[in-house]
Amino acid sequence: MFTRFRRKRINPVLRDLLQETHLSTDDFIYPLFSRSGEGIKDEVTSMPGVFQMSIDEIVKECYELKKLDIKSIILFGIPDIKDSVGSDAICEHGIIADTIRAVKSAHPDMFIVTDLCFCEYTDHGHCGVIDPALETVDNDITLDNLSKQAVIHAKAGADMIAPSGMMDGMIQTIRGGLDSSGFENLPIMSYSSKFASAYYGPFRDVAESSPQKGHKIGDRKSYQMNPANRKEAIAESVSDEVEGADILMVKPALAYMDIIRDVRNNTTLPLAVYNVSGEYSMLKMAAKAGVIDYEAVMMETLLGFKRAGADIIISYHAKEAAEILRK
Repeated sequence: MFTRFRRKRINPVLRDLLQETHLSTDDFIYPLFSRSGEGIKDEVTSMPGVFQMSIDEIVKECYELKKLDIKSIILFGIPDIKDSVGSDAICEHGIIADTIRAVKSAHPDMFIVTDLCFCEYTDHGHCGVIDPALETVDNDITLDNLSKQAVIHAKAGADMIAPSGMMDGMIQTIRGGLDSSGFENLPIMSYSSKFASAYYGPFRDVAESSPQKGHKIGDRKSYQMNPANRKEAIAESVSDEVEGADILMVKPALAYMDIIRDVRNNTTLPLAVYNVSGEYSMLKMAAKAGVIDYEAVMMETLLGFKRAGADIIISYHAKEAAEILRK
């Protein structure tokens, strides 16, 4: 006798009753990109539906997000002036600090996560201060700056800090800086297994954060992870847990489903994934070409992240997914 699995699939009500994995608007964090000025909402060519916005437009956008029951955003900044150390990122009146204050004033109930890195703020496009002798980012000097940046974000009203620079020891250093400044209860969501991925291309358009051509460090492979390394990815996340991270993350998501499951199997901490710009843009362009059912593929992709083990999904699709979930 063979097993008739189809008995449980024929009736749609029974299918719904037995569904193992579910998506909810509670799963999503929506990325927003802030720049100075007023009335600015510039769509990014490589990411249809994604915008660089002035602070007043971000405040307006939060009203729309709340209508969709999206309760959390992650902020990225585009400063007017970039320099070798990313000074705007460690200024109490930098673009992110000002954005946090404005959003919190208008939307005290919006949960604000801040991306903690320097690639958007440096004139060379790398994630910290350059060590010219080693031709890479100076890990320990950058740690000090990350700690300063975290405290500035905390004082401005951030609800969670998300360090993304892949510096060794960043969680321990940031935790120490926050605790010593009276922010013991502010959680850290670490980009704990972040790969040197080609999927980030469109993000660098919207965040204006590409490593500058002609610089001795041509890419970020000396500090972000090799996409070929599975065991190292687990070790990176486990190490951040030991250092005090409250939530771990795998980035990118779509080509790293095995890593999501590996990390899920090696920790009891909540796990986030970043559904990155290249993943988003591929679906958008495929939809434009008429080769996929965009909404169906999008929702299947997001469901796949949950099935692989994610608790939180950072995604540019979040608004569209929320509209579908409301139907």
